[in-house]
Amino acid sequence: MRSTSRSTEISRPASAAVLRRKTAFISRLLERRLGIPRRQSPPAPPLDMLIATILSQNTSDGNSHRAYSELRRQFPTWELVAGASPAALRTAIRTGGMANQKSVRIQETLAAVLQMYGTYDLSSIRKLSSEEVIRRLTAFKGVGAKTAACVLLFSLRRDVFPVDTHVHRLCTRLGLAPGSRTPEETFEAMKSLVPPGKAHSFHTNLIRFGRTICRPSNPRCGECPLYGRCSFEGKAAPGGSRNTPARPGRDFMLLDNV
Repeated sequence: MRSTSRSTEISRPASAAVLRRKTAFISRLLERRLGIPRRQSPPAPPLDMLIATILSQNTSDGNSHRAYSELRRQFPTWELVAGASPAALRTAIRTGGMANQKSVRIQETLAAVLQMYGTYDLSSIRKLSSEEVIRRLTAFKGVGAKTAACVLLFSLRRDVFPVDTHVHRLCTRLGLAPGSRTPEETFEAMKSLVPPGKAHSFHTNLIRFGRTICRPSNPRCGECPLYGRCSFEGKAAPGGSRNTPARPGRDFMLLDNV
């Protein structure tokens, strides 16, 4: 019994070490293939990033970009957004999809920010720890860990790795988060795996990789540089038929306009 217990205890850190090495390898390979992503300078203010991330939910990057741009064109300040009529706000963000729900969520979030901070400004969270920022932002209705992590990564420049449904898909296909069933579980699993200083690069390049090669359906397995590292049971045989042309994509502001 002692031998079995000791063997189990030894295998756990070894498994974590293997996953860290694999994650580091994939991060380096994607940088060689896709480059090191540039960052927006200066970064967007935290409240801007929070609202933009809410708009990006359940839609394409292009649509969310258009919705955010139109929102800021019609309502240049967050005070104006907060005081806008529901109908006008829905019209402004309609291209982002789910305008009825998102318009309510945006105004609820702005009201909560004003109540908590006395102004439509989240700059004061810059001095807080990443854990505290996540705790405070996820206290807002409808704001999850992924949205909070995007604010940390893209606006506050913290080394935090956001996980949405697409990043979750890629991490599980590549076997980096075995057993994770949701983006939230993958977010927790990846905290100790992403190499220090590589959260932005790895997050951005995974999304690029997921758009062009490892797509949700019809992945281009025949062109995948990570085929041998992939754990996806549905992947095609090398040189197989999953090789349809990639459609050009557009990076949204959450990717710093790269």
